[in-house]
This record gives sequence, C-alpha cells and structure tokens, in this order.
Amino acid sequence: MITQITGKLVEKSPTQVVIDCQGIGYELNISLHTFSQLGDDENIKLFTHLQIREDSHTLFGFYTLVERSVFRLLISVSGIGASIARTMLSSLEPHQIQRAIVTEDLNTIKSIKGIGLKTAQRVLIELKDKMMNLFDGEEIQSFTNNTIKEEALSALEVLGYSRKQSEKIVDNAFQSVPESSVEELIKVALNKL
Repeated sequence: MITQITGKLVEKSPTQVVIDCQGIGYELNISLHTFSQLGDDENIKLFTHLQIREDSHTLFGFYTLVERSVFRLLISVSGIGASIARTMLSSLEPHQIQRAIVTEDLNTIKSIKGIGLKTAQRVLIELKDKMMNLFDGEEIQSFTNNTIKEEALSALEVLGYSRKQSEKIVDNAFQSVPESSVEELIKVALNKL
C-alpha cells in the first residue's frame, strides 16, 4: 500500500495533482480542502489512500493524516464511495465533518451534494463512535458545549431576542457554569435580557 508521496509538484488543479517522484509522475485525486492547503511550494508531501478496483488503481491525496482518516471512515459506510467522500471533504473541512458526526448534526451532513437522508443517518449511526476516537476528550466536550450554546441562542432568537445581544449573555453564563443545560442557559439569559 502506498501511504505517502513526497516529491516535486508538477501539475495542480482543484481536483488533481501530479507529483514527480524521482522521474515517475503520480496522479492523485484531491479534495478542495487539500487544494486550498497546497501553497506554491515545489516540493510537497501528501498522505495517500490507494483504491484498487478491477478496472483501475486510483490514488487519493490528503494534506493531513486527519483528512485521510476521515476519508477512510467515510468510505467504510455503505452507500458512500470514494467520489462522494471526496465531495464531502470538498464541501466541509475534516474537522467540520467530525463535529457534525459527533454532535449528530443531520442537516449539515444532508446538505452535502450526493448525500440523502438515509445515507446521512447511516453516516451518523455508523461513524459517531469512530469519529470520537479521532479526538481527545476536551475537543468532544467543546463540540457538546457549542451545541448547547447554539440551541440556547436559537431558542432566544425564536423568543424575539437578537442573536448579537443574546450571544454575550449566553457566553458569560456558560463560562460561569460550564455544565449548564440548554434550559438553564435560557433562564439565565432571559433574566438578564
């Protein structure tokens, strides 16, 4: 298995790069995320995933190990092939996909072109625990905290308060009592608004 390629960048487009590695040019399919990370450096290193099929051998290139790990987890889900996984990594950054899966944000996953409701649900069910393993505990806690704050802010908006006005109060309340529930945050905010 080819796990990484280091060499001279010969061609670069938003979907593919060609890397010259001691006279052999390797074509790698990349996501827009990887494309945006590539500078104008002549020498680059990409982590790779080799997909072997009956009719082709295809190399996928990733700027970081995390992106490759997310790609591999995505293609392990039934109904998601390499091209849809690459589209997902082009639509969202790897950490955004991780966050959406860990926090069970169905709408974010469903918003990606080529992902329907059933596939999005399958992604959340099959990958939640696996995605958590890519994180340390603090990052997971911050995702949960962000979800709680977002829910509180959304509820306050529905009640007619401006998001800008509510945000400072909710942030302050959350910092003083980090283990607050959504309901507790809303009550504190309503008392101060």
